[in-house]
Amino acid sequence: MIVTVFRSRLDPEHTGEYQSMLQRMREIVQGMPGFVASKTFTAEDGERVTLDYFDTRDNHDAWARHPLHREAQQAGRERFYSENSVQVCKSMYDHAFKK
Repeated sequence: MIVTVFRSRLDPEHTGEYQSMLQRMREIVQGMPGFVASKTFTAEDGERVTLDYFDTRDNHDAWARHPLHREAQQAGRERFYSENSVQVCKSMYDHAFKK
């Protein structure tokens, strides 16, 4: 499993435009081969953390290179985010429990 940890802080000036782009990216990523899940959390201080899960590195990289995703990344750097960082990780161990 490949996990992308995307941390960001939004620039409040572009919230409406950002929400529209975010919805489109969610639709696209959910249709990508190997997509497993995505979760976003917002901390009290406004930092957002998104975890994206893919089954393989190749499928993850296909999403990273998707043309519309590349446009969204550029828009994020230019307008949407005051800061961001990305870490791509390989899961070394998975365990889950549900009651």
